[in-house]
Amino acid sequence: MTRIVAPYGAWVSPVSVELMTEAAIGLSGLGVDGQDLYWLEARPNENGRKVLCRRRADGEIADLTPPPFNVGSRVHEYGGGAYAVEKSTVVVSERADGSVWLIEAGRPPRRIETAEGCRYADFEFDLPRRRVLAVREDHRLRPPSDPKAAIVALPLDPGGAETILVEGPDFMSSPRLAPGGERLAWIAWDHPGMPWDGTRLFVAGVTKEGALEAPHLLAGETPEAIVQPEWSANGTLYFCSDRTGWWNLYALRGTAIEALAPVEAETGGPHWVFRQRYYDFLPDGRIVAAIVRDGIRTAGLIADGKIAPFGIGQVQDCPRPLGEGLAYIATPPAAPPSVNMLPSQEGSEPFVIRSAAPAVVPEETISLGRQVDFASRGGIAHGFWYPPKNRDYEGPSGELPPLVVLSHGGPTSMTTNSFSLNIQWWTSRGFGVVDVNYGGSTGYGRAYRERLYGQWGVVDVEDCAAAANHLVEHGLADAARLVIRGGSAGGFTTLAALTSLNLFKAGASFYGVGDLMLLAKDTHKFESRYLDRLIGPLPQARALYDERSPISHIDRLACPVIFFQGEDDKTVPPNQAETMVEAMTARGLPVAYYSFAGEGHGFRKAETLRRALELELDFYGRVFGFAPPGLRERVTIANMPAAEG
Repeated sequence: MTRIVAPYGAWVSPVSVELMTEAAIGLSGLGVDGQDLYWLEARPNENGRKVLCRRRADGEIADLTPPPFNVGSRVHEYGGGAYAVEKSTVVVSERADGSVWLIEAGRPPRRIETAEGCRYADFEFDLPRRRVLAVREDHRLRPPSDPKAAIVALPLDPGGAETILVEGPDFMSSPRLAPGGERLAWIAWDHPGMPWDGTRLFVAGVTKEGALEAPHLLAGETPEAIVQPEWSANGTLYFCSDRTGWWNLYALRGTAIEALAPVEAETGGPHWVFRQRYYDFLPDGRIVAAIVRDGIRTAGLIADGKIAPFGIGQVQDCPRPLGEGLAYIATPPAAPPSVNMLPSQEGSEPFVIRSAAPAVVPEETISLGRQVDFASRGGIAHGFWYPPKNRDYEGPSGELPPLVVLSHGGPTSMTTNSFSLNIQWWTSRGFGVVDVNYGGSTGYGRAYRERLYGQWGVVDVEDCAAAANHLVEHGLADAARLVIRGGSAGGFTTLAALTSLNLFKAGASFYGVGDLMLLAKDTHKFESRYLDRLIGPLPQARALYDERSPISHIDRLACPVIFFQGEDDKTVPPNQAETMVEAMTARGLPVAYYSFAGEGHGFRKAETLRRALELELDFYGRVFGFAPPGLRERVTIANMPAAEG
């Protein structure tokens, strides 16, 4: 078949706006209750609301939360842990107002009495005492100050009173009851630390009346990042810790803490959201876990001090035992994520219950992410390279494709090579993409994560630049058409790169940070001291904040930038983007700015996603001189001549 020769960036793609905003959904939060399977669906075509779904053993699938209910929590702003289920009893949080609802079989949903001005997440049932435990974030303090954290018990029956079980630390998470309800485990941490710096694991007895007694510190006196404490059926407490420099699994045996399968790989991760699962217990005593090696997350079986591959490919998080088999969210490199079921661990084939998107992208058009390691000033850095690919198109002879460098958020996060429509959107149109796990990223051990301490805006920028230069040097990308883009912390890396290097020719910032002092003064509690380690403590490091802030170096900007911002963003408020845009406009630099009402930190609505996709694509077309086909809206760029035609 003869391919059409067309400019890179102007190829017609099967990855349409409609596919990404109307047909595609997000899948997360897998839960199991007996033979029933639960998960959350994020639906852009329903204004981004999240829906709790259930699949019965007979295959019947139903929504448990009808419109306009939006499942979510805003504890720590990032939420997570917004529902729990046990013995057909469901508790769920409504994102809009923080209300908590009880759903029981045969009864209409009922709102649980909670304190106005409080948010709840990370639910744990205590059914014998007819209550549910939760992490509470109290925003009622006057005058306004940081919200106060507590672990509380909410009564499931009308007329009961909310009870505080634990308070004091700045942050708490993971209340987990032992079988029989006689012991409770939880983790806590304090400013200025983040939970990936160090958390403390506590255990207390629980009286018949439900009060806690004799709490004691079990682990974390020496800084270690502990996540997911969990009790097995026989009452053994397990948890993940990075005490060796890698998140591995441990068990409490009597008074001794035992490493189950020491390995230089990650079973665990940064506590950005609640109820992340990295392992689970199988009926036969083995443990199934999600393990990250070199940026790839797969499932493994832990038994007798060893880890054996499970053979189900890449996964979003830990598979969940369901009957004789497993349920999991598959994240393969060549197909959309899906909720899968493996009926039996003995020779059965998995089948798809729910896919995140229709499989409409031809195999010959899918660009597979290849691991790429490259030298940077701080050592070897990592990423995934996606070449441009479209079965119907090829670029002009002798030309190299433009390159989009992705800088992920966090910055203590990670990227993997799982199939992403957001990446295929670019590669199928003729762009190359490199998704960078710069120094500071999770998945490569604590030492790699801590490369960023004191060096945010330096190490991440150097690694993104090194990735671009590596691909240019290998003849895979056009040095004259290098783009850097990112959201949140990745937006800061983008802006820092554009104001410190002459390498990139265009940039896109999604709710990114332009002024570090402004961020330090105006962000939420969870991240309000994050910069102490990424930059330095205030006021001692004030000069460094100014030096690292992109807003301080607008005079170094030499390329067009487009900004996208949610008007309701509490993590990176709109004043960050607005300050940068005003400064660029005043200096006569090409700049575009789009803000979206009703959007926060991360876009959810279909119309917002559509506009952002088309506007960003058209922006690069204007900068690099190609005409993307089929756009319904053209970008407006200040200080740049209007497009012809």
